[in-house]
Amino acid sequence: MKVAVVGHVEWIEFVRVERVPSPGEIVHAVEAWGEAAGGGAVAAVQLAGLAGASTLFTAVGGDDYGRRVEPELGARGVRVELAVRPDRQRHGFTYLDGGGERTITVIGERMGPRRADPLPWDELAETDAVYFVSGDVEAVRAARASRVLVATARSLPALEEAGVELDALVRSGSDEGERYQPGDLDPAPRLEVATEGARGGSYSVAGGPACRYDAVPVPGAVQDAYGAGDSFAAGLTFGLAQGLPPEAALALGARCGAEALARRGAHGP
Repeated sequence: MKVAVVGHVEWIEFVRVERVPSPGEIVHAVEAWGEAAGGGAVAAVQLAGLAGASTLFTAVGGDDYGRRVEPELGARGVRVELAVRPDRQRHGFTYLDGGGERTITVIGERMGPRRADPLPWDELAETDAVYFVSGDVEAVRAARASRVLVATARSLPALEEAGVELDALVRSGSDEGERYQPGDLDPAPRLEVATEGARGGSYSVAGGPACRYDAVPVPGAVQDAYGAGDSFAAGLTFGLAQGLPPEAALALGARCGAEALARRGAHGP
């Protein structure tokens, strides 16, 4: 199975605390570490775990954070195809509290790849599936050359302008930044999914009635919620590439999302 992700990377410093501080309060970290994270990185590592390898099409800054991206993700089975920009790499920090919730602060603009970047875009036509996280309109159109294309509603403006049919659109049912209404995309996605965390979520096939899918029990103690949504989307993408029916592909996505809750930070050990 040949799979790819088109999207951004954020260098994130994770800080585990008992609770997120109130305004003006000082709290002490239990532990802290840094990772190449963000939606593109999380999905690419998840897909590499499912398929044995994956490719990430991305852009990075020309600073030290940006230089760390390729070696770290490469060690996790991801082939990184990147464009280097003169800007600083988007970075930030994430509080992980005692209940496993994540509170994220990012610094800098999201750096999705552009079709004009000197990346091997023609290879996407040879892939079984692509998960689109971020990028420009022409990057969306290049990704549509894949046999299966899944995208997040976080990039709805680019998806609207691209005018291509998605095999699936994934959004968070609780995130205002991922709102989607039928008719926002023309043509409409073949499968539309709204995740609801521990409640599972809802989906609609080809504009049909809304159905429900169940969450999967977390395989162990909850570590944190970082990356659970993009891990779900990566699992769904892989399932659709395998030719699974929507219900089975959603179940695989739910399993990947649950496993993300049981691992530390963006990728685990």
